[in-house]
Amino acid sequence: MQCPKCAGTMERVTHLAWHAQRCTECKGLWFDMGDYERLKDYAEEIDTGDARRGEATNEIDHIDCPVCAGKRPLIRMVDPQQPHIWFESCKNCYGRFYDAGEFRDFAEHDFHDLILDWKAKPRD
Repeated sequence: MQCPKCAGTMERVTHLAWHAQRCTECKGLWFDMGDYERLKDYAEEIDTGDARRGEATNEIDHIDCPVCAGKRPLIRMVDPQQPHIWFESCKNCYGRFYDAGEFRDFAEHDFHDLILDWKAKPRD
C-alpha cells in the first residue's frame, strides 16, 4: 500500500487483533473501518510521527483511497467533538487517514483541545 499523501510505503502496525497502516515517510496513519476507535488507547504507540510535519501534510487534502480499487476520492472531514482535527475518510470502505500527530490528538480530549477548538478555522 502507498501513502495517499506522500506516496511513501505504508507499514502494518498491529496491536492485539486490530491494525493500522503507518507511512514510513510522513508517518500518516490509515485505519480500516472502526479500527481507529479500537486503537485510541494506544495512540501514543501507533502515532509516532512529528505533529509539525503532520500540520504541513494536512494541507494536502484532496487524496484518493489507498485501499479501494480505482481513484476513489476521500471525503474531507472534521471531527465534530474536536473541530480542529481534520482527517480524510472513504465513503466506500469507511477507512480513515490521519496525518502525523492527529491521531494522538484525536485520542486525547482535554482542556487544551477546547482552546484549539475555539481557534479552529472552518474547513473549506
